[in-house]
Amino acid sequence: MSEQTILIPGNTLITASPEEGRQLAIKIARLTIKITQPDAEVREKLRPIYVEDAAMLISIGAAVAAEFATIARANNYWR
Repeated sequence: MSEQTILIPGNTLITASPEEGRQLAIKIARLTIKITQPDAEVREKLRPIYVEDAAMLISIGAAVAAEFATIARANNYWR
């Protein structure tokens, strides 16, 4: 893992709103992909493959949903 990549932006899961929480979930999911495949050229080569594959797109959505569930819980569901 790269020492330069910050996996939790701002080092907190606390957000002001569900919308900010969702944005953070997407950012964390994207950072996970970047850490898993650090080579930008390889990621660019793979993009055309997964954008045409419904199962892969559903998997991406599931990853974001899992991150969002964690963030929502950390924020006491914004109560």
